[in-house]
Amino acid sequence: MATQQQAAPAEEAPRKKGFRFPTAFTVLFIVLIAVWALTFVVKPGAYTYVSCDGGNPKPIPGSYEQIDDTGLTFVDRIKDLWLSPVNGLYGIREGGITVEEPTGDLVEAAQAACGEEVPAEAIEIVAAPGNTGPYNEGALVGAVQVFFFVLAIGAFITVTLRTGALDAGIARLTHRFRTRGLVLITVLMVVFSIGGTTYGMAEETLGFYVLLVPIMVALGFDRMVGVATIMVGAGVGTLASTVNPFATGVASDGAGIALGDGLVSRVIIYLVLTAVTIAYVLRYANRVKKDPSKSFVTPLPGDAEMRTESAAAPPEMTGRQKAVMWVFGLTFLLMIFSVIPWSDFSASLERITLYWYFPELAALFLVGAVIVGLIGGLGEQKMVDGIIGGMGDFMGAAFIIALARGVTVLMNNASITDTVLHSLEEFVSDAQSGVFAVLMFIVNIPLAFLVPSSSGHATLAMPIMAPLADFAGVGRSIVVTAYQSASGWVNLITPTSAIVMGGLALAKVRYDRYIRFVAPLLAILFVLVCLLLFVFSGMSLDNSFA
Repeated sequence: MATQQQAAPAEEAPRKKGFRFPTAFTVLFIVLIAVWALTFVVKPGAYTYVSCDGGNPKPIPGSYEQIDDTGLTFVDRIKDLWLSPVNGLYGIREGGITVEEPTGDLVEAAQAACGEEVPAEAIEIVAAPGNTGPYNEGALVGAVQVFFFVLAIGAFITVTLRTGALDAGIARLTHRFRTRGLVLITVLMVVFSIGGTTYGMAEETLGFYVLLVPIMVALGFDRMVGVATIMVGAGVGTLASTVNPFATGVASDGAGIALGDGLVSRVIIYLVLTAVTIAYVLRYANRVKKDPSKSFVTPLPGDAEMRTESAAAPPEMTGRQKAVMWVFGLTFLLMIFSVIPWSDFSASLERITLYWYFPELAALFLVGAVIVGLIGGLGEQKMVDGIIGGMGDFMGAAFIIALARGVTVLMNNASITDTVLHSLEEFVSDAQSGVFAVLMFIVNIPLAFLVPSSSGHATLAMPIMAPLADFAGVGRSIVVTAYQSASGWVNLITPTSAIVMGGLALAKVRYDRYIRFVAPLLAILFVLVCLLLFVFSGMSLDNSFA
């Protein structure tokens, strides 16, 4: 988040020539070209699909058949590559044709895929969906809804920042706990983790290093504690996302499930991992305060003086700032409330179930941005500038979603998506549900490194990985949870992340020292995630929201 204070510029080290890891855009472009090339090599094929009680069609295990000729010319393939970002944004996919006279074995397999509780008359067997293009008639598969939602939330956060309320609120919180350092660390990590789990707080954390790192040093800790409080606090929340629209939301959309599916298990994972992470940081902070020689970082000039000075009390928050913070918090609470399928708990809760999705959530944050701007006294010009500027700041993340979705469109139009699924079907169909869940977590780790963007990762992976859950006999929400856990785990350390490298630069902590500090925690989180996924994959708890 932006802050009025600026870090003192660090002395620039001589630039070394050598390999520099490309950005997420370049990685996705390389993936796009590689996938396009593979469409000439991988043999096309398709499953027969089934729609259960009006739901989204899903592949019927064992129904895969190879396609001898897709009818695509070289010019068609060039056009698919050329239009892939456009199709990724607002491509429309032709629906599959109903299979008029399915065989008995196919009907039996379709019934098994839907479950015995679904009556036969509610089962529709269809061919694989058709081609995707901007002028087709059918279902929207482009990511335009998610794209606009990302822009809307960018506008909301930026307008809130420009009122100064968020910086003022965190400053007041810090001052209140200035004599209770460990309590302050706990409170701040909970706050940052809530930001991570609800909306994927990441770049917004950068503004807090200038504010909190000196305070942690003044309280007798070191700069690593400041880094851990912010970066690891928000990071573990993102790892254990509950309703984070950039991770859970985009992944759920790609998996064809509701955002609330698997929410109970994700909340439990969030509580467990956050508690363990806070305990880990507190243990290090307490050790460093008792014996500064055990610090992983070398004290900088001026650190010793900071420990002897009391932080000046920040000014009281104005009435406008307090009102802005109430609106800010209530907006996210409403987002959380609106996506929870309350009626799944009890039929009596049908009246309060809103069934909101990305269109409604985008409208919520746009209206919220206007309300915050008015209450914060920004005025018409500054409020509009904040909305437009916020959308511009988040345009990169939004475009990554469209570009990544374009990769899946290429695969679908070339009829190789089902071929990839078929190659893995036997591998996962016999796997015990817990083993499958752990494998999904492990498989997503290298992909998360290549595509640090959680939304880009989700858009790229979910259309392929989510159907594998159908073959393994577990809920697709398990795949979503495994993906976001892997993405969050990797993004705690990946050097391709501006959040990691930027935060360390602001805190003046070397990357290798940070790795030394966080490595044991990463191992602990890895084991815990695997255990929790293993347990939840075999419980009905995760499917109670389906």
